[in-house]
Amino acid sequence: MNMRIDSSVQKFLEPYKDSMTVSMSTVLATLETDLDKQQPECTLGNFMADAVYTMAQKKYGITPDIAFINYGGIRLPSIKAGIITRGKIYELFPFDNILVLVKIKGNVLQQFLDHISNRGGWPVSGMTMQIQNQPGAPTGKKAVHILIGGSKIDMDKEYTIALGDYTANGGDDAFMLKGLPQINNGYLMRDALIDYTALVKKINVQLENRVSNVE
Repeated sequence: MNMRIDSSVQKFLEPYKDSMTVSMSTVLATLETDLDKQQPECTLGNFMADAVYTMAQKKYGITPDIAFINYGGIRLPSIKAGIITRGKIYELFPFDNILVLVKIKGNVLQQFLDHISNRGGWPVSGMTMQIQNQPGAPTGKKAVHILIGGSKIDMDKEYTIALGDYTANGGDDAFMLKGLPQINNGYLMRDALIDYTALVKKINVQLENRVSNVE
């Protein structure tokens, strides 16, 4: 059945359409190298994790110990060198997830790191770790050689981590995070990526062995 669009409605919506097109076309920064999505570490993930780490500090006034990106939430396989627009960030991360801070004890953090090890490794900022196969362990893989801010993980210490509320509330089977104390001011993860990109202006990301596999 053909439906005729009311010309008055179309005329009313036109300015909003034009405004959205302009907004999505806004150039935020220049990317000097290609960014790719890979595991256990990738340049695209490092860029996103650094954005969350930096903007968490700016928007909450608290410096997190670690920032995490759920690998499954990265929705582009790569971004080619050149300009990055607001629309490209929406393609990269289309979700309305909120950037939250979570207070977590070292022993529970170890569980979370073991969990993401079994997911193949997620993007991180503020720490390094290695993923080791442990066939006898309940999970099969374990996070080892963990350094947070250059220091070995302390199982009794309380850390502050920055990540999306989806994961913080137990999404992607991160059940060990559910119910932990959160700080939430409604700031979107996607806005963190946009604001960071516009802040940096020129983006050059390298692999840094933040997450690696070890025998």
